Order: sequence, then C-alpha cells, then structure tokens
Amino acid sequence: MASRRSEGDLAVAQPAAAGETASGAGEVSPRPRPLDRILGFLSAWKPAIGAVAGLVVLVLVWLAINHLIGEVDYDDVIDALHATPITAIAAALGFTALSFLSLSIYDWSALQHLGRRVSYPMVALTSFCAYAVGNTAGFGPLTGGAIRFRFYGRLGFEPADVARIVAFITVAFGLGLAGVTALGLVFDPADVAAPVGLPPAVLTVIGAAILTGLAALLAWSTFGSGRIGWRGISFALPTPRIMLMQFGGTLIDVVTSAAVLWVLLPQTDVGFPAFIAIYAVAIGLGVASHVPAGLGVFEAVIVAVIGRTAPVDQVLSALFLYRIIYYGVPLIAASGLVTSLELRRVAAGTQASRVLKAGAHLSPRVLSALTLAMGAALIFSGVTPAADERLDMLSNILPLPILEGAHFIESVLGLGLIAISRGLAHRLDGAWWAAIVSVGVAVVLSLLKAIAITESIALALLFLALLATRREFSRPASLFHQRLTPGWFFAIATVIVSAVVVLLFVYSDVDYSRQLWWQFEFSEEAPRSLRALLGVVIAAGSLAAWSLLRPSKGKTGTPTDEEIADAVHILADQPYPDANLVRMRDKTLLFSEDRRAFIMFGRQSHSWVALFDPIGPRDAWPGLVWQFVEMAQAAGGRAVFYQVQPQNLALYADAGLRAFKLGEAAQVDLASFDLKGAKRAGLRHGNNRAIREGLSFELMPPEAVAEEVDALQAVSNLWLAEHKAREKRFSIGAFDRGYVAAQSAAVVRREGRIVAFATVMTTALKQEGTVDLMRFAPDAPASTMEFLFINLMLALKAEGYRTFDLGMAPLSGLTGGPTAPFWHRIGSAVFEHGERFYNFNGLRAFKAKFQPEWQPRYLAVSGGASPVLVLTDVTVLISGGLKGVVGK
Repeated sequence: MASRRSEGDLAVAQPAAAGETASGAGEVSPRPRPLDRILGFLSAWKPAIGAVAGLVVLVLVWLAINHLIGEVDYDDVIDALHATPITAIAAALGFTALSFLSLSIYDWSALQHLGRRVSYPMVALTSFCAYAVGNTAGFGPLTGGAIRFRFYGRLGFEPADVARIVAFITVAFGLGLAGVTALGLVFDPADVAAPVGLPPAVLTVIGAAILTGLAALLAWSTFGSGRIGWRGISFALPTPRIMLMQFGGTLIDVVTSAAVLWVLLPQTDVGFPAFIAIYAVAIGLGVASHVPAGLGVFEAVIVAVIGRTAPVDQVLSALFLYRIIYYGVPLIAASGLVTSLELRRVAAGTQASRVLKAGAHLSPRVLSALTLAMGAALIFSGVTPAADERLDMLSNILPLPILEGAHFIESVLGLGLIAISRGLAHRLDGAWWAAIVSVGVAVVLSLLKAIAITESIALALLFLALLATRREFSRPASLFHQRLTPGWFFAIATVIVSAVVVLLFVYSDVDYSRQLWWQFEFSEEAPRSLRALLGVVIAAGSLAAWSLLRPSKGKTGTPTDEEIADAVHILADQPYPDANLVRMRDKTLLFSEDRRAFIMFGRQSHSWVALFDPIGPRDAWPGLVWQFVEMAQAAGGRAVFYQVQPQNLALYADAGLRAFKLGEAAQVDLASFDLKGAKRAGLRHGNNRAIREGLSFELMPPEAVAEEVDALQAVSNLWLAEHKAREKRFSIGAFDRGYVAAQSAAVVRREGRIVAFATVMTTALKQEGTVDLMRFAPDAPASTMEFLFINLMLALKAEGYRTFDLGMAPLSGLTGGPTAPFWHRIGSAVFEHGERFYNFNGLRAFKAKFQPEWQPRYLAVSGGASPVLVLTDVTVLISGGLKGVVGK
C-alpha cells in the first residue's frame, strides 16, 4: 500500500514504499551551479527580456518607417484620407465581414479534428470575439487563446483539449499563410520580384516548393500513415477533408483581409495575386515580432513595397483606414454583441441559453480590449491637430485654458484607460468604477478639446457597454493592488513610442525650440500636442515606478500563532479537509484582504507553490489568486498551484496560468459504501480475515489522541526505521506531536497494542473525510491498512460524512496516445514504466479496491514555465531538499 496523498506522485526518484513516503523537513538544497543561476535568472526574467527585445524591434521599425516617409506631408495624408471613395470604404467593410466569417472555420475544423461537437453559433461567437480581441491587443492577458480557454473550459473541455485547439489553429494558420503566399509567388512572381530584389524565376521555385510540401502533407494524410514525427515524437495529421476545409478557410481569410487593404490603396503596378503574397508576409512578420497588433511592423512592409509604385501619402491613408476598419470596427461590433447578449441574459434570467451565457463570460475581455484601444486612440488624438474650423468654433465658445486643459487631461486619461483595461480583463469592480468615471469624463473632454464627434460616440458606446455588463465585474479587489506585468509595460511602451513617431511626423515642418512649451494659442497645435505627450510620458513613468517600487504585500516565513488560529477558524467552515495541513506550520500563509480566505504556500528556487485551491468562501478566491500570482511575479518568481480541482481552472486561466493534469483523486461515496454484495466481496473477506487475526479498530477523538501520542510516536519511529525513511513536508504532515494531537486518529490494535494508525482530517461541515499520516509497526499483518480504511469509512459514514478522499493516484488518467499533448505522453510513459522508482500502478490498484469515482487534479503554472521544471521544484520542496529526492 502506498501513500494516500500526492507526495508520491512527484517522488519519481524514490523507491516505492509501503505506506507514506517520508522526508526530512528543513533540509536545504545544495548551492546551485553558475549555469543553474544563469538559467534561473533567464527563466525568472523571460517576460521582461521579451518585452525589452520587442521594444527594441519596435523602435527600429519606426525608425525605418520615418526614413521611408521622410518626404511625406501630414496634410497630404489627411487630404488623401478625405478623398477616399465611400464605395471603397463600403467594400472594405464587406470584405472584413467575410474575413471574420471565414475565421470561424479555424475553430470549427479544430473541433472536428478533436472529435468534439459544439454548436456552430457558439463556435462562431467565440471565434469572432477571440479574433476581434487578439487582432487588437495581440499580447498576453487579452489574447484569443485566453478567451477560448474560458469559453471551451466551461463546456467540459480539459486544458489539454483547449491547448490542442489553440495549437491546431496556430499551425493551420501558419501553413495556410505559407500556402497563400506561395500561390502569389507562383502566379505573379514578376510583381513581387522588383521590390524584394530577386529574379521572378527564383520566387516561382520558392512558391512551387512550398506548395509541393503542402501537397505532400495532404497526400501523406490520404495515402500514408497520416502521421508525422521526429525523434520518436509523432503527431496525427488531420483528415484530408479537414485539411482542405482548413486551407480553404485560410485562403478565404487571407484573400478577403488583403482585399480590405487593396480596395483602400491607390492604383499600383502590383497585381492582386502578388499583393496577397506581400500582405501575407507582412502579417507573418507582424505576428513574429510579438508587437501588439503588429503595429509598425506591418506598416513598414507595406510602405516599403507598395510605396515604390504608389504615392506614399495615399498608402499611409489606406493603412490608417485599414486599421480602423479591420481592427476597430470588429472590436466595437464584438463589444456591442456581448453587451446585447448580456442584456438578453438578464431579461431571460435562469432560462438564458448557453449562447447568452457565453456572451457574459466573454464580455470582460472584449470590453477590456476596447478600453485598451480607446486609451491608445486618446493618446494618438492628443498628438495630432484638430480641424481648423472646429478650433475656430471653440474659440468663440470656450476660454483657452479650458481647451488646453481638456486636451492635456484627455491624453493622460488615455494612458489611464490602458492601465484600467487590465483590471477589466481581471473582472475587478474597482476597475469598472474607474473605467466608468474615466470614460464618462473623456466623452465630455473630447468635445471640449476639438468637438471630436466620432471619438465621443465611440467613448459613449463603451460607457453604455460597461453599464450593461456591470454584473460581470464582480471581483472585490482594488485596481491599485495589481502590478503591471512586462507584457502590459510593453503595450504601454508600444503606444507611447508610436505616439512619438506620429508627433514627429505630423509636426515635421515645425522647428523645435524651448519656447514651444510656453506657447498657448488656439491655433498653436504643436505646443499643445507636445505638452500632452509629455504628460503621458510622465504619467507612464510614474505608473512604472509605482508598480515596480511599491512594497509587496506578500511575505515568506513561518506563520504566527494568530495566523494559524485564523486559518483553522476559516477551514472549519469549508468542505475540503486537506486544508488541515495548515496546522503543520511549515507553510507561509497569505490571507485575502478581508481575511476570509487564505492560501498556504512554500518557495523552492523560483517556484512559489500554493498547496491546493484557496481555502475560504468562493467569492474571495479570485482576488486572492491574483494577489498570490502578482506577489510571486514581484519577487521574480513563478506562481504555481498544486493539486487544484477541475471546476476552478477558469479562475487560474483568468490569472494567466496554464493547467497540466497531475493525476486522478479517488473519491468514495460513503452513502453507498458497505461490505455487501459480490462487488465488495474482496473487501469483506479481507476485513473478516483481519478480525480473525485479532485486529480491532478505533476512531479516537483529539483528546484521546493526545493521551496516546507516545504510543503513536513509537509506531511512527518503528515505521521510519524499518523503511529507512525520513519525514516529508509541504503536501503531507510529519509526525509532530502537536500536529498529531490536534486531530482525530484511526488506530488499529492487536491484543490491545496499537500496531497502525492514520491521522484523520475533517471539517465541521462533515462533508468529506481523509487521512494524512499512515504508519504501522513491522509486525502488523499485511491486511492492516486495508482493514483501517474499511472501518474508517464505515465509521465516518455512521457520523454522517458524505465522501471519503483516498488521495491522488499520480500520473493516472493521462492519455499516452500519439495525438495526446506532450505532457500527457511524458506522464503516461512514467506511469507505465516507472515502477522502478515509484509504485504508480500499485497505488492506483489499491485505491481501486474501494470502487471510487476518479476526479482529475491539475497543476496550474504561470507564464511559459515547463511543468517538468516546476514539478522538480515541487519534488524538492516536498522532500526537504535534494537529499530527500535521491534518498528516502
């Protein structure tokens, strides 16, 4: 028999042991090698390094664009913008609708490949919102992948399934984009050859090679094994029907999205097939750059190629309209859609359909992306001049200080909206109030600064959408408690760098002098824009300094007596008894701001590992999870939640964590548990045999345990000596006299002497019972622990408990098939072939005797951390150091 708890699931470097594996608490890891320190530093600062690298790319791209448009006048761009035919704008809107309609094919074909069925309206809704947000934000917390996880996760999809959907879409889009580019190179190589400087024949060969490779994949899927692989890792290709459907969707998507820009561009010598290839390359480079929405990267490619054969001012005008139509309009439409669905859901009440409920789940991220976009729009508006006729009208109505103040304040409010958008994505009620006030004020200021009707209408629509979705922003957490992560700093920096470039371009004919800062006139737009940009930069610097330098509310170290008392009081009213491990005092406690809930965690290397889900009322969990994640990030670490339950995965996804299946927990329904019938014959015979061997069972209350603690410690010492084992910690209790005496214990006696015991963990709700320490004397009969479990479950059933938790079977339930995710294949292989290190199969077989219901348990990890590296840290944490990992 092996441990009920999950310390064994990570101790893959230890021999199997009967009973619980042991460890030496308090051991420390050996000093890491220099290479380990370097790798640890790079891992801890990977997001920041990526953001800095992206910012460098962005600056270089904008410098290149400035060089390309050096001779272009801003007024010419505005004139070209106003001269755009209304028919071209209407056609661009129509092509945008077709493009977004075709995008649903990505999700639909991914679901077909996985063999999962979801109604098309729900797939189309999710796809539309995911792409509307992903196209605009294009980074971290607001990506389409997060939206898909929140939607599909609520339909019962496991994290691995959602990851496969996102991976399928990503790969399919990449292959489709390559195929469309290849078609353009084959059918119109001459138009592409001139700007790239390669002979048409070479481009034709490249295009033909790409198409040949794609055709080979299709043929292999049709006539071959349908699998591709490398070094023992293989993947199942989609069926030919799915591959053709996916490529057809990509072809429609790329062609129609390219047509959006094509109809807006001036006449050019580049044919449409060649333009599709150029467009595909620009999109691919924008995605690869990781710059939000590919801002600047996409424009640089288009200006560099199309600007050779068409007026650059008209190309810039077309690019501006393209961003508005293809990025802005769908985002506004998605916001209106989820808002209307939310209003209909409120009207429908409990009878709301799944589509209406899905809209509610998607609305925070959609409105967050719209708030982010409007914040950027306000900043860009602040560095561009208003129409002269509007300023003349305002000069007859308003005093100059009001106009100057409105211009400056609204620009700074734009930065505030970008910061607030992060809180909206996290469903903070404080962010909602801040957004309502900021957007409401911005509506008025947009009219006062330049009678910006379009801008004020867009802000008013955002204001109404926020009002309609108020109930979705229910997390009672402070907006100012959230730290900005590198991804959000990168987004803010992208907007500011772009605003600087726009300012320099718009006022390229204005010579800089210090007197500009002090010029206040209705007609002096350059000084006004310069002051607005300075205000944004100062505000951004202040925000960065406050976020980086403010002290963390988190802490590490052993808890105080007061904290332990508060935690024990909280767990008494909760259903899950595992939280009693807090009594061991070996984990740091993090309480929610209202001290109604807590997280117990430990640190190992760069991993901050929280044990189980938060403990306390469910409504206090979201804020507490974010508090823990940001505390870990502030210390340069990664947040980890160990052994979390599937119904809570959406909570961790909202916080930017990825979930990996650890194994399955065995839950016994005590209401139906007895020793009658053929199915329980083995348990019944084993129980009778134990009784004949002179064993007796007793469930002792805490006060009786305190009286027998010496006898229990004697059994524990014998067990440790017999197995040459050491005490473990973190996810299991050690034999601490105070810890053991504070709880009930199930004991087995033989001739009056205690020969085995298990500490019993329960809560006042009497919903679930479980055990922690399990130890027995060397001379105890082989059936002793089975006898203990049987009688303990019967005793708890008699006291009114509903379920009994036998603990987790590590790595159980992971699929090892070729189509399974990489983590599943690793875990399944260890489960099947790791008996030399740990009794995986034996542990599951023992628990299966009691005919439990198997429930999955997960590891939730922040950022892009590898689950293998994280589990290594958790193993060391549980084992009390590396010595505990390699030994018993």
